[in-house]
Amino acid sequence: MFRKWLTAVLGTAVLAGGTLLATPGAASADPQEAIGHELRPGQPYGGRERARDWLGSYLVNGQQVWCVQFALTAPDSGEEYQPGDELKTKWGTKIPDDVAANISYLLLRYGNTQSPDEAAALAHLLHSWTAAPRNQSDLDPTKDFSRIAYDVDAHYAKLPERAKTAVDGLKAEAAANRGPWKAELTAPDGEQTIGQAADWSLVVQRADGEGVGGVPVELAVTDAEVEGLNADGVVTTPKDGSPLALKVTPTGPNPKITGKLSAPAERPYVRQAVNQPETTQRVVSTGGEQELSVEATGTAVTAPGAVHVGKLDEESQAGIAGVSLRVTAADGSPTLRQDGTPLLGEDGQPLVLVTGADGTATVPGLRTPQGIKLTEIAPAKGYEEAFDEANPPSVTGTLKPGETLQLSLTNKPNTPTVPIHIPAGDPTPAEGGTPAGLLGGLAGLTLVAAFGTVAVRRRIGAGRQQ
Repeated sequence: MFRKWLTAVLGTAVLAGGTLLATPGAASADPQEAIGHELRPGQPYGGRERARDWLGSYLVNGQQVWCVQFALTAPDSGEEYQPGDELKTKWGTKIPDDVAANISYLLLRYGNTQSPDEAAALAHLLHSWTAAPRNQSDLDPTKDFSRIAYDVDAHYAKLPERAKTAVDGLKAEAAANRGPWKAELTAPDGEQTIGQAADWSLVVQRADGEGVGGVPVELAVTDAEVEGLNADGVVTTPKDGSPLALKVTPTGPNPKITGKLSAPAERPYVRQAVNQPETTQRVVSTGGEQELSVEATGTAVTAPGAVHVGKLDEESQAGIAGVSLRVTAADGSPTLRQDGTPLLGEDGQPLVLVTGADGTATVPGLRTPQGIKLTEIAPAKGYEEAFDEANPPSVTGTLKPGETLQLSLTNKPNTPTVPIHIPAGDPTPAEGGTPAGLLGGLAGLTLVAAFGTVAVRRRIGAGRQQ
């Protein structure tokens, strides 16, 4: 139902700003009753009986309207109307604030009803609030159309039972939900993740803070998608008036939703006939509304990424445990976490991670996209020789949304040292043999003896030559 009056409201703004013009050749057209009930017999006035009364709407130039000056001439279907003043009683007095607010709400809520019972109930309430008798003399049937009051009790008694029920229901509904309204659209706290849905909240509240149900709100969405949103962009608040949860999935960094809705105005305004305004009924349609707007914005980032690094032996390709690696952005500044804060260690410097028993380490929850660099700051035991502190091993890569960046570094192991070992002689001789030490000594004596023999011979030879 509210969806119907949203369409009417958008059209009414045009009608309220100009004249409701009759189509050519339609000025003499008869009144066209639209939705409602005929009551028989009618209320007598002007000194004569009336066969019937019509409680319902009329069609004027194709638009459903409601009369608010009982007993004056009903408008022709081609009647020319123009904007008038705020709605007053038939007697020209100001309508009390609460009643005016009730009328605005009912015109907004039921101005385009297609239910005969609701239409008859709305027409009855409009006449009851604008043309009720001030005293018993106002119901004197000898009074003419301009001075006769609306016999509230007599008309109510003639209504069908369902229309009577509608009268009571509409009156209670208007008292509970009349304006002023306020509307609020709220985005979740903190950043959202692009591609992941989160709840935004839309609520329409009446003056006492209670929610209003069944209110259509036309939304415009930027950098986001709203789950279940139709092509017309219209959503409707829950019937119980509770906040409407909107499943909003950001598609860009700045999700934004704006909305507009029609709410009951403080007072409704009438339109009056251009021709014979003193004898033709003034009318209202959905002129009891005002436009409210809502807006909410958020921020969104891409899905977080992770980095997984493996430290390997260059020769065996086995994992190296206990290697310290500093994690930074590609330019050496701290890497950013998903929430935008820098990834730091307890010392306030970029985080240092140490490879585990399998030679690997992982850092999750990093903002994407961003460049990342892993730099070895201390070698593992057994890999010290190839480590250059002035130019330590490092590796870089780029984190992508929702992915794990796989990186690896290799270390060359130290060159092994092979000791040269000469075993000492065994002092214990084998059975029946000569001790090894003794054999060595004898060999030495033999060598000395031989050398001495050579020397003696050379000396003797030299003596002969003399």
